[in-house]
Amino acid sequence: MKKTLIYLICFSILAACAPAEVVRATPLPSPIPFLPAVTNTPLPEALWVSPAVPDDLVDLAKTWNIPFTIDPSIATQKLDIADVPQSTLWVYALVAPFATVTDNVTEQYLLSLWSASASGPMAGRSLLMAESTLKAFTAVWGEPASGIVQVVSSDELMDTAWRESVWAIIPFEDIQPKWKVLSVDGQSPLRKDFDVAKYPLKINYGLSSLTFVLPASNRDESKLATVILTGVTALVRATAATMEIKGVTYPGSLIRDWMREADVAHISNEVPFDAACPTPNFSYTNLLLCSDPKYLDLFLDIGTDIVELTGDHFADRGVNAMLETLAIYKKNNLPYYGGGANSEEARQPILMNVNGNKIAFMGCNGKLKYAKATDTTPGAADCDYDFFVDQIHSLKAQGYMVIFTFQHEECYYAGPCYTHVKGFHEVADAGATVVSGSQAHYPHIMEFRGASFVHYGLGNLFFDQMYYTLSDGTVIDGTRREFLDRHVFYDGHYLGVEFLTAMLEDFSRPRPMTEIERNAFLSEYFNLSGWLELSPTPIPQPTPTLTPIALP
Repeated sequence: MKKTLIYLICFSILAACAPAEVVRATPLPSPIPFLPAVTNTPLPEALWVSPAVPDDLVDLAKTWNIPFTIDPSIATQKLDIADVPQSTLWVYALVAPFATVTDNVTEQYLLSLWSASASGPMAGRSLLMAESTLKAFTAVWGEPASGIVQVVSSDELMDTAWRESVWAIIPFEDIQPKWKVLSVDGQSPLRKDFDVAKYPLKINYGLSSLTFVLPASNRDESKLATVILTGVTALVRATAATMEIKGVTYPGSLIRDWMREADVAHISNEVPFDAACPTPNFSYTNLLLCSDPKYLDLFLDIGTDIVELTGDHFADRGVNAMLETLAIYKKNNLPYYGGGANSEEARQPILMNVNGNKIAFMGCNGKLKYAKATDTTPGAADCDYDFFVDQIHSLKAQGYMVIFTFQHEECYYAGPCYTHVKGFHEVADAGATVVSGSQAHYPHIMEFRGASFVHYGLGNLFFDQMYYTLSDGTVIDGTRREFLDRHVFYDGHYLGVEFLTAMLEDFSRPRPMTEIERNAFLSEYFNLSGWLELSPTPIPQPTPTLTPIALP
């Protein structure tokens, strides 16, 4: 047994010591460097904004919570001039200093300014704009002629334009009251009938993807409101006699479209309606004035929205006629202010929300010799300045833009006359946005006072003063010239005023001035207001202020 065990052990040892079978393994490859795993990690979000993008659009982009980059090659989003599905239409305006006579230019003339090939008064003058505006229109129109565009920061554009008497192109949102917006090919972004398809000053901006939402435009027509203020209306004497012959709506027939286009059309009716009013005639000179109630159809036909009752002659026919007049207005849903059934009502403002613009109408009679409303009797509101200043402050605090209109002293020159300045300035300094004189039979000058626009008198609207005899016997016809001031509001801001100008004819009917008449009228009044040097337009010789005429 022991021998057997020994044999087994020896056998195992010999087997282990036997040569092994040779197996050739596959050689290992040479060592290689380490490579990271391939991934699809996107570049970090970054927005590139073109230098042609206007400031307000840049400010919007800053709210998107995406970092900006100055390198378009690494941007994941780009905001630039484009015509893509996610685009916004940016409207621009051609503007000039307020005291500019020119109203309209053609696109072709604007392009000739750009190329320095224009003739006339603007030839060789600079065209001002911000850097982004220049880049935007260079992309559309090509490079401007050397030296023709002067780049000015947005906050310095207006002062530069006024100082150098030149024009500018600005985004719609930068329009301010001291600019005059010129229409191009008859289209103005301040107008209710603006057709952007026919307007050349517009740029599309777009995003390279649909990640963020752009506004449809910087101009939203639903936020625009227009108010037309007018001067003296007194449907009496020769005006009333003409209405009896030619029809009650005849006086408004040539300016009807102006009035009806406005969101708010204002009439300052100085006299009461009275069913017992005598039949008018052309030679009637009695100053106790009244109108047949049927004449209200004229106001309704031209689309009157609000009536001012600050006039001198509201009390001419006594208490009953005043109360009858107020009842007529109420029956026809015509709000009135500046007069009323008693002093409390007379001083109440009319508050309106017009397309999102909060507008308040206030007014008073600043004369001493005419009867005013009392605690118990109707009449015009007296100019209690302490009261109205407090009222303006209160309304301003509520977000209202105040339009304050006056019946005040009268004079037959461009004024302001007598005590105008003190009263008009007092309400302007209190914060009224617009201060306007409704009393003037002869149109007066205008001014900017702080943030307020002040027009001391608009002239007649519907009244029979084809001429007026001065104390020295001179007969003048300056009473025929009329301002109708169209004030423009947008998104809670006052953008400014456009002057509509008319000439009285037929003792009753204003008609739009001819271009020659208008140029002379505006030139004269800009000059009298101290602004003539700001108007680069050739100035025709104005119609002399004092023109002797033959009486009928």
